[in-house]
Amino acid sequence: MAIANKILSLPALLKKLPALRRQGKTIAFTNGCFDLMHIGHVKYLEEAGHGNRVLIVGLNSDVSTHRIKGSNRPIIGQKSRAAVLAALESVDFVVIFNETTPYKIISVIKPDILIKGADYKGKQVIGEDLVKKVELVKYVKGFSTSNIIEKIIKSEKKS
Repeated sequence: MAIANKILSLPALLKKLPALRRQGKTIAFTNGCFDLMHIGHVKYLEEAGHGNRVLIVGLNSDVSTHRIKGSNRPIIGQKSRAAVLAALESVDFVVIFNETTPYKIISVIKPDILIKGADYKGKQVIGEDLVKKVELVKYVKGFSTSNIIEKIIKSEKKS
């Protein structure tokens, strides 16, 4: 499927879900800012989208990312971040949301499975009360956008 066909508004996504459910597909949802994509993101999304699943990625908008991550973020704009996510084979759909948390979008999509990184073990997962199952995917240590940015800053200071 073409990248542009995988990036949908919430209403457009909601129109597709009934047919996918009739086909017996499991609707899985994950979310994040996905600023500066790295191998940790790719492996996480690959695992999240395995099997007979339709993986929907809720992408924090630029406004939402700014609220969560601070004044210097995002580094990459939402349209570009959405396109990179949509280019991944494991991602079926990307929907951008403006809220700080994905609770509202989860309540509307009603996924079967909510997926988060294993670093959420023992923590409350937003939207867990709305789904049948929460699945924690192995976290790839040593990779995070914040760490990448920190390395760049340290490298610039040495120059």
